[in-house]
Amino acid sequence: MRLSPSPTPSHPFGLTKCFRFPVFLAVGLFLITALTVRDRFADPDLWWHLKVGEVIWNTRSIPTVDIFSFTTHQHAWTPHEWLAQLTIYGAYHAGGYTGLMVWLYSVPSLVFVGVYLLSALYSGNSKVALLGGLTAWLFGTVSLSIRPLLLGHLFLVAELLILHMGRNRDRRWLWALPPLFALWVNCHGSYSFGLMVLACYAVLSFVTWSSGSVASTAWLPDRRRTLCASFVLSSLALLVNPVGWRLLLYPFDTMFQQHIGLSSVAEWLPLPMNEPRAIAMLLVAAVIIGMVLLRRSVLFVDELALLCASGGLALLHTRMLFLFGIFAAPVLCRLCSDLWEGYDASRDSRVGNSVLMSVALAIVILSFPTAQNLEGQVRSKSPVAAVNYIRAAGLSGNMANEYEFGGYLIWALPEHKVFIDGRSDVYEWTGVLAQFARWMTLQEDPGILLRRHHINYCLLSAGSSMANVLPHLPGWREVYSDKVARVFTLTAPGSPREPSPETDSGLPLTTR
Repeated sequence: MRLSPSPTPSHPFGLTKCFRFPVFLAVGLFLITALTVRDRFADPDLWWHLKVGEVIWNTRSIPTVDIFSFTTHQHAWTPHEWLAQLTIYGAYHAGGYTGLMVWLYSVPSLVFVGVYLLSALYSGNSKVALLGGLTAWLFGTVSLSIRPLLLGHLFLVAELLILHMGRNRDRRWLWALPPLFALWVNCHGSYSFGLMVLACYAVLSFVTWSSGSVASTAWLPDRRRTLCASFVLSSLALLVNPVGWRLLLYPFDTMFQQHIGLSSVAEWLPLPMNEPRAIAMLLVAAVIIGMVLLRRSVLFVDELALLCASGGLALLHTRMLFLFGIFAAPVLCRLCSDLWEGYDASRDSRVGNSVLMSVALAIVILSFPTAQNLEGQVRSKSPVAAVNYIRAAGLSGNMANEYEFGGYLIWALPEHKVFIDGRSDVYEWTGVLAQFARWMTLQEDPGILLRRHHINYCLLSAGSSMANVLPHLPGWREVYSDKVARVFTLTAPGSPREPSPETDSGLPLTTR
């Protein structure tokens, strides 16, 4: 997006003016976010993030090998989200499931309110900026759950705010970027995208150019020098991590080496064009293009570059819609800034705003999930009762488990190491992911994997295709079943071990 000077509202948004209409709009975004996430508690990956955070919290050390599964034989693992996982466990340690829900209410709310503030500063119209906050919210719904990714998006919004303030208010703001990146690299691999954004601005800060409706404006010399120095220091700040070079290289390994994971997990798959958010993305792009062509508005090179990059990534990977929303929101607001009159403090009603804000906050509090509700969400998506059965029945030996159940098993059944879980990276590196894909999709004799890994019992989802096959295999029988999961045990152990598999190749996984 363009970070050049824009009209400054006569009464800018300020936290101290807490009963002004712009603040009410921010509270409204908080309410919308709260109502959106209240039923999104039990994400399958939450549990292994929580467990890693607990290990770090209790041992004061960061695991660099796989300690949760028996299939990888403690293969080297990159804890690329360790600091974010520590915050997640800290929330749990402070308040249990309720503490985790407070984390989920807080982080995405900060993201969307941050986009609203950025849109207000960027467009000069704090009322039109609501459109920016809602745009970010709409595309952000693609991945709202308790996960480190949300902190990555929060840091991206913070980066854009710092860049705007550094260019248009005080260049000293730019010195906040190195410490931001020092935190970011330890929380999520999206730091790499943030650094590319910073590099883009550093390069374009030298360029003054225009052609038709596309233009670029160079930064003032003193601010450009500060920006370039901040970019160098931000790059060096990435080394402030306890893992080393493997942490820096992890995002690139994900994008270029983890082919099975990227082609299997639903959020990494291409965006289905019949999906409502895909239609909304095309509509937002059409509005931006229409405003440029029909109203002879200018689209700046940095805006165009980031919109194209995030839009292209969203088409390739559904989860990247969140990025598109963050970049599109302020641009959309700038182009539409004159469609709604700006905020006029003299016409504001602080009493009315305070009443509406109180009602919004009361709804947030009253709608906050109870402990019983949160446990119900966990039971509806996780094999809670099946885990209780496994423990009560004293099942032992190696377990083959559903991919989506692995994280919960790491958390709730730590005495039994898992076959696989949501950390697709380490399982792809060791070839286990490809083996599991062939097994779950019935691409080979199911007995091969069971014998190779000496499996004594299986925990599968109730609707799994493999759950319908296992009872027909010699020696296997079902011992437990509910609406979520089914448990099978081997009653005739002793089958010979299968030879090592041939070179693994990727096949689709039945995952979220």
